[in-house]
Amino acid sequence: QVWFVESGGGSVQPGDSLKLSCTSRRLGPEFRIYSMAWYRSTPGNERELVATIKTGGTVKYIDSVKDRFTISRNNARNTVYLEMNNLKPADTATYYCNGEDYRWTWGQGAQVTVSS
Repeated sequence: QVWFVESGGGSVQPGDSLKLSCTSRRLGPEFRIYSMAWYRSTPGNERELVATIKTGGTVKYIDSVKDRFTISRNNARNTVYLEMNNLKPADTATYYCNGEDYRWTWGQGAQVTVSS
């Protein structure tokens, strides 16, 4: 059984929005004690940390997505979300979720393609 299942990706135009979801099928109630994060990668580049959410709800973003992306979590559903607004071609990537401080096996990710 995989650790994380990401969904919600797609092909959109610049300025459009998407909301990604990531559910852990292996973490039980302990999901709530872990800081979670969204990452993204493009071919030939290392995986990049995009946004984090602490157990208490504190969030952080990389500068390029501030004021456009929102990370949130639902501990009862073992799920973390990434709402992405005003998407840009530079946001094109495969998006993954995982722990911030402790990382498990990576899921297959959700492909986001932004082009006109």
